[in-house]
Amino acid sequence: MRLTVYFKDFFSSEKAGGLILLVCTIFSLITTNSIIQSGYLSIWHYSIAGHPLEYWINDGFMAIFFLLIGLELERELYDGELSTINNALLPILAALGGMLVPAAIHAMLNKGTIYSSGAGIPMATDIAFALGILSLLGNKVPASLKVFLTALAVIDDLGAIGVIAVFYTDTIVWMNLIIALVVYILLFMLNKRKVYTLWPYLTGGIIMWYCMLHSGIHATITGVLLAFVIPFGDRTRKSPSYRLQHFLHKPVAFFIIPVFALANTAIIINGNWVSIFQHHNELGIMAGLILGKPIGILLFSMVAVWLGICTLPAEIKWKHILGAGMLGGIGFTMSIFITLLAFKQEEAIIASKLSILIASLLSGIIGWVWLKFTLKKSTLN
Repeated sequence: MRLTVYFKDFFSSEKAGGLILLVCTIFSLITTNSIIQSGYLSIWHYSIAGHPLEYWINDGFMAIFFLLIGLELERELYDGELSTINNALLPILAALGGMLVPAAIHAMLNKGTIYSSGAGIPMATDIAFALGILSLLGNKVPASLKVFLTALAVIDDLGAIGVIAVFYTDTIVWMNLIIALVVYILLFMLNKRKVYTLWPYLTGGIIMWYCMLHSGIHATITGVLLAFVIPFGDRTRKSPSYRLQHFLHKPVAFFIIPVFALANTAIIINGNWVSIFQHHNELGIMAGLILGKPIGILLFSMVAVWLGICTLPAEIKWKHILGAGMLGGIGFTMSIFITLLAFKQEEAIIASKLSILIASLLSGIIGWVWLKFTLKKSTLN
């Protein structure tokens, strides 16, 4: 399978970002539990305009991250690996299984409890980490498997954004929401009139973000909405969509996501951290990511192929799909993000973050070992 230049750019950016993300996570955990703990934590609690720095990172920087995800999805749908129904259906249905099964596992374990709102936590896949682990396997990885995992993770993130919009919105300030929608309609009209200058879209996006921030709907959703009104143009590197996507790759991969990791993995690990294995919320998160993800992705993929809805690419086998599903259990960025929306209690947030880290680490190791063994066997055969 031949990879497009655009996909290679995206894959290279994400795999490098994944390795940096790992370093930042380790650094943050070590620093938070060292003698300079108070000084390090005070950085993220530093007040700016009445809110801690961590708040602006999660509500501001992450909107830019979602803008990049939206631009990548737009490109995939118009001119990439998802531009044909046959290519798109397998990762779409696999992503659906990878969201529903983990959520169902958490929901069953926490039904009727205060932790039931955490069902969305194990639904997400971290693109940077998953592709970073896959890249460690080198040239043995079939191109179609890279495409499958990337498409799966992008669709997965879009699904997580939908979950945030529907299930993690408490009250809505209608006036602010209406203003945001009016701005969005105006940007859509600019798109239809083939206005290819970026600044009107970016200006409108900032206004939308501000209104969304004060509407009750999470402001980061603005990023994805904005992506789909930025013109795709003539589908070349000169198009506004590609220029912005290309510009954002490095800042997102090498600054925004690492800063998000530093701020949100500043977790104080006390002596009784093992006790998290006794609580249904944490067990639901870990079981959802470690077991639910690969089971859901493999099961939905097999059923889709068995029903004739789509076909399995010639280069990959079911054991490779299972391996991709294991890497799908690396929730990290989006899982932590949903945790911050699902819970208000500091204890629940810390325990959930720790569960995500453990589950993501185990999923990454298990997925890497499994694919290293199965890909080696495939090359021998």
